[in-house]
Amino acid sequence: MKVNLTKFKSLSSVRQLTREKWAFGATIFGGKMIGLGLVVLAMMILPGLIGTSAHAAATPPKPTDIETSMMNSIDTVWTLVAAFLVFAMQAGFVMLEAGFARKRETVNVLMECIFDTCLCGILFYAIGYAFMFSSGNGFIGLHWFFLQGTPDLYPGTGVPVIAHWIFQYAFADTCSTVVSGAMIGRTGFRGDILYSIGITGFIYPIIGHWAWGPDGFLATMGTAGHFFTSLGQGFRDFAGSTVVHTIGGMASLAGAIVLGPRIGRIFARDGGGMPPGHNLPMAAVGGFILWFGWYGFNPGSTLSAMDIQGIGRVATNTTLAACGGGMMAMFAALWWGETKGKFDLGFTVNGFLAGLVAITCPCYWVSPLGATILGGVAGFVVFGGVKLLEYLRIDDPIGAVPVHGFAGIWGTLSLGLFATGEYGITGPYGADNTAPNLVKGLFYGGDASVLKAQAIGTFTIAIAVFVVTWVMMKLIMFLPHPWKLRVEEKGETGTGGLDMFDHGTDAYPIQDDDVSLSGLFEKGPKVTA
Repeated sequence: MKVNLTKFKSLSSVRQLTREKWAFGATIFGGKMIGLGLVVLAMMILPGLIGTSAHAAATPPKPTDIETSMMNSIDTVWTLVAAFLVFAMQAGFVMLEAGFARKRETVNVLMECIFDTCLCGILFYAIGYAFMFSSGNGFIGLHWFFLQGTPDLYPGTGVPVIAHWIFQYAFADTCSTVVSGAMIGRTGFRGDILYSIGITGFIYPIIGHWAWGPDGFLATMGTAGHFFTSLGQGFRDFAGSTVVHTIGGMASLAGAIVLGPRIGRIFARDGGGMPPGHNLPMAAVGGFILWFGWYGFNPGSTLSAMDIQGIGRVATNTTLAACGGGMMAMFAALWWGETKGKFDLGFTVNGFLAGLVAITCPCYWVSPLGATILGGVAGFVVFGGVKLLEYLRIDDPIGAVPVHGFAGIWGTLSLGLFATGEYGITGPYGADNTAPNLVKGLFYGGDASVLKAQAIGTFTIAIAVFVVTWVMMKLIMFLPHPWKLRVEEKGETGTGGLDMFDHGTDAYPIQDDDVSLSGLFEKGPKVTA
């Protein structure tokens, strides 16, 4: 039997072609199904990663008890670390003030700052915190004396009252230390004890309650049933341009006026000028320590580590305002200073400090550009303020009044100009930037209501502090020595100055070995290169 091989080969080819077509079709179908699956998977996953408008609008879930406890713990640690940074500013203050002072009053400056720190702790524990942060009325708090009867957490935060106390104690200590700087060189130490009691125990916490107390009349201003309801705005001071620095600056002004200038002080209009500081390197390092401590002062005032955007923005604004202030004060002194054409170290240090003071109020609500500009203006403010005091023959050895008083007022007012309208309030679980809380200044399309509220608040506090402190200082001036505010003339002009008169020691005592070494170097062979 003969087999038709040609027909067999043709049939095999057809079957092979059919199998290839089925394989090809199956491949295409499988690829499409895999692709469709990937598209569906992407639709399910990607929106959660990139945040579409629908997802962004969703309300975040309420934290569980465990999550709340963890966030409160983190907030508390953050607040305590910030408190320690603010407390470290005391090292900066003593170095700055001692460096700008004369050698004969250095120990006195150091002792006053150390004493103020110790006294402030006792008074703020006993009465100051109660006056400032407990409820009472629009003018004073009436509870929590000796920290008794306090709730576990400070209201509106996730921070225990005891942690909030130490943070605010560091602020109170800052205010008290500012005042001593303007009164260097002629204040008796016992007189310093008396006015420190008045400022730390009563003036700072009671007037501070007006702006920071839960029911202070400036804090509740503009709300229904409270002061100036028609304004619709309350007074805002995020970290204390007015509450800490303007209070300290205006108390400094009152003290410097009541004391009068140091003996032998000749002002510029009379052919003299400010006596040079005895140790400018110490003053400059003190200024940098203060700048570092300000990163606790301003970002720490969120009282919340959960507000990560707010903390970052505040820290950046703080930095840029300091840079702007230092630069502009340096240029102002270069162009118009007594040593025209020279780059003045003292003005530059006080310039960046003025920028830091100014940004302390608006730091949460302004942009980095706004912070740079308002800090730069603060540099000119401090330069003009120093010149004004010199013209008025008011002796302020370290520039406490212009740096803290005048720059503090400017910074508080600047909120009404530079607030961007993007930010609201901070809270224990993050920022609340919903419309009712947004703060918008004139330069960003807002009306004048925020600026009016800031002006009412800062000038009310400034005037009240000046008047009350002036009366207190006058009363202490009437006391007999050694409790009189101004030291006896022999204490100011005698050998060793205030350091020897009140403290019995010199900041840089000459030892026997120093004398012998000095003689050795003077008599020894000269070495030439």
